[in-house]
Amino acid sequence: MQKHIRNFCIVAHIDHGKSTLADQLLLLTNTIEERKFREQYLDSMDLERERGITIKAHTVTMKYRNYIFNLIDTPGHVDFSYEVSRALAACEGAILLIDAVEGVQAQTLANFHLALQQNLKIIPVINKIDLPHADPEKVEKEISALPGLEDEIIYRISSQTGEGIEELIQAIIEDISPPGGSAEAPLKALSFDSMYNPYRGVRLLIRVFEGKITPGKEIKSMATGRSYHVEEVGILTPEATPTEELNVGEVGYIYANIKNISEVRTGDTLTYLEPSADAPLPGYRKAKPRVFITFYPSTGEEVSSLRKALEKLSLNDPSFTYRQETSSLGTGFHCGFLGSLHGEIIRERLEREFDLDLVGTAPRVTYRIITHKGETLELEDPRELPDPGSIKEFQEPWVKTMVITSIKYLGPILQLLESRRGKQEKMEVLGKDKVILTYHLPLSEMLMDFFDRLKSVSSGYATVDYGIPYYRASRLVKMDIYLNRQKVDALSLIVHQDEAYKKGKEIVNRIKEILPSHQFPINVRAAIGGKIIARADIKTLRKDVTAPLYGGDITRKRKLLEKQKKGKKRLKEIGKIKIPQEVFLNVFR
Repeated sequence: MQKHIRNFCIVAHIDHGKSTLADQLLLLTNTIEERKFREQYLDSMDLERERGITIKAHTVTMKYRNYIFNLIDTPGHVDFSYEVSRALAACEGAILLIDAVEGVQAQTLANFHLALQQNLKIIPVINKIDLPHADPEKVEKEISALPGLEDEIIYRISSQTGEGIEELIQAIIEDISPPGGSAEAPLKALSFDSMYNPYRGVRLLIRVFEGKITPGKEIKSMATGRSYHVEEVGILTPEATPTEELNVGEVGYIYANIKNISEVRTGDTLTYLEPSADAPLPGYRKAKPRVFITFYPSTGEEVSSLRKALEKLSLNDPSFTYRQETSSLGTGFHCGFLGSLHGEIIRERLEREFDLDLVGTAPRVTYRIITHKGETLELEDPRELPDPGSIKEFQEPWVKTMVITSIKYLGPILQLLESRRGKQEKMEVLGKDKVILTYHLPLSEMLMDFFDRLKSVSSGYATVDYGIPYYRASRLVKMDIYLNRQKVDALSLIVHQDEAYKKGKEIVNRIKEILPSHQFPINVRAAIGGKIIARADIKTLRKDVTAPLYGGDITRKRKLLEKQKKGKKRLKEIGKIKIPQEVFLNVFR
């Protein structure tokens, strides 16, 4: 019955115990037999289990007494926040999980605000109360300070031991409202995720908001107008279990003979051909790549293998993009991701699952150019930069960034944020010893070592979250790297004018350290336009041409040395510099 359905998700900062709580719910509702149980049961990918993080949102239907719980377990890392927003759209409530030791963190606040925007019922829960350093009283004060949670009952649990889980289940039943909607109305179902099955085509995860969906009927996407024949509907327990129908309020999957994952976009509304719904459900914006990395295979023979691997991965993760391109490194693929970790995960999957050996360029962001003609151009690669004379304004992406830290680390963190061109918006005190810093930072300044540096200066305690990028004008220039007057396109980058000299010097010195010596001298130069801003020289690989001589006239030695000198001069003119892939891999690290 519709009034006995509860649709909810678990949202929290990374490593606060979402997957462990999901495990306990699976066991308590007897959804999983104890003999089949393993930790992080819903995290099916090897990478998820190894890193201890959730990458994809997972859905499971559980039966408890005469109630049906549809749980969507969400990721915690900021790079996968788009998965959280998709999960929230299918729910009526959210469990806001907070660690009893760490307290409220950056992603806690970010997910809390996402849930508030969706008008979800929020159940605050303090987890890990069994730990020796747990301080639930202090964390409870932090939660009560959040606007909108002042009068809420805060539950205390241990998802490791199971303490307090039954009380939490009772709160889910009593506090989260059953789904609305009419079973008699025309079908309205929201597609909130998809995956590709090589034997059956695309499997869509849907939430039915109006009507019901049954096999054998013709449905259509309200976004594209394409129609499909429903072959199978079912629920995830967490294995796919076919059912006779999916009723209003239920969450489940459908197979509808969809061959291409791009045909039905996540966020589309599905309805019957006849009778069809009048208007679609409010969807959500397609995830737009923020960070770009170009991957090159170690050998030319692997180009086709890399193309096929990217095609297969994009079927199960449509949030990243790719296109083929050629540079001085050879043929590679320019890929767009939602963040640096997202790019790291995709690269690791390519190398593991498809046995590829890859070289990746430094992460880049999309810049925006306003021309004197009034055109707006988006620039993902510095090589695509138009003539500087045609540029009226150069813009770069900035993000609103929230850092939560202990007061004792405040000084070094402020110094780090200021050194990355950060602009402070506000500083708030949370509890007795925590501070919330709100800064605006250029996204490019967060790509390389920002998170490592933040962990370092805060002894691992500071947490960070950032929002959707927006553009603002900046004084940017293109820096080119030359080796003996030969431009190396793959090393070109966009830098801020104030940082140009410093970064140019760093790069040429690093190339000098890692580029092996040749039979002729090499000069490494960083230049902006025609102006050289930094230079370093790599000395000639020395070979003792007089070693075979034994005694004899000194003039023989001079002749050989003169001959070697002339040969090196000629080599410098016609010699080709061999750049190992390690140079591209390490120069921006």
